[in-house]
Amino acid sequence: MKVLIFGATGMVGQGVLRECLNAADVSSVVAIGRTATGRAHPKLQELIHADFFDYSAIEDRLQGFDACFFCLGVSSLGMSEADYTRVTYDLTLAAATTLARLNPAMVFVYVTGAGTDSSESGRSMWARVKGRTENALLRLPFKAVYLFRPGVIQPLHGVRTKTGWIHGIYTVSAPLLSIARGLFPHTVLTSEGIGQAMLAVARDGSRSAVLESGDIEDVVRRPKEDSR
Repeated sequence: MKVLIFGATGMVGQGVLRECLNAADVSSVVAIGRTATGRAHPKLQELIHADFFDYSAIEDRLQGFDACFFCLGVSSLGMSEADYTRVTYDLTLAAATTLARLNPAMVFVYVTGAGTDSSESGRSMWARVKGRTENALLRLPFKAVYLFRPGVIQPLHGVRTKTGWIHGIYTVSAPLLSIARGLFPHTVLTSEGIGQAMLAVARDGSRSAVLESGDIEDVVRRPKEDSR
């Protein structure tokens, strides 16, 4: 399997990158971003690209992929709906429409968030925009689209968020996250588990296109014969 990852320097992206590099059936991983991941591995290629709204100059390097893990995302804190739409909906669809045209047999996995509003009509601005993005992705001619909606995530294996204040929260709350993970495994996920689940649906599919936290955990735990 040849895999493309957007956002491989973020917390979820770091997790799925690690799992891809460890997976025997993943032959090649291309991480596309504005900056390098800082990782070195025989499977890994870095594709530095500045404009995430235009891929015309690199289309020849975006073909032949079996799966894309799209892990880019920003906080809506302090943003207008127009600005958040541009960096969420517009940015995601710019990449996805290009990839759907170049890789019609691709599985596209989009990391969104718990509370996303599929109706696009709720009171929460970020949830509406995320819901609109999800719905647009489902209309694209990929082999399959899966929408991951994790909530609380416990970072493992050195994975960390790039946002300083969020990293501080994770550092302080690490012991509590471990306890909460043990008590509520379908609510508190791990960066490792999310990465494994993303690979699992790319390989074997899922009964539902939308995967909430509990569904993501179930994918990791499910018997292989039940995954199709």
